[in-house]
Amino acid sequence: MTQLDEYWNKFLQASTLPPETKCAGDLFFEAKGFVSDQMNALVISGQKTAFFSSYATFAIDGEPLPVSGELYIVVDRAQNPLCVIELQSVNILPFNEVTWEMAQKEGEDENLEAWREKKQEYLEEEGSVLGFDFAPDIKLVYQTFKVVYK
Repeated sequence: MTQLDEYWNKFLQASTLPPETKCAGDLFFEAKGFVSDQMNALVISGQKTAFFSSYATFAIDGEPLPVSGELYIVVDRAQNPLCVIELQSVNILPFNEVTWEMAQKEGEDENLEAWREKKQEYLEEEGSVLGFDFAPDIKLVYQTFKVVYK
């Protein structure tokens, strides 16, 4: 049994969920200007309650979109479990329609302009690797979550 399996089993024992409840996977948070420890601290403290992914990544990788209610183990760089999060909502929207209220839930930036600048740079880098181009109306997958176990 892996360390993540053991952590998941501890979570299930501490929760009211049935023992057959499945983990949707593990998540590792990082962002430009933040080391993973800082990002993890934002998640655990409740300052970070959302994140954005490019829709193109899911399409290119052939991965299904996440679904609200899914449970994930947040891990550090060494794959040590830190907490379990539950997705509260999953929405698809264009980059240029992201509001400050939404961006602020990522817990990383001081204003919408700073968020847009960093996210555009990230999407351009990701697109150069995966084969898509940034455009102001590029689709994003906006996921909100809450920590349910730590």
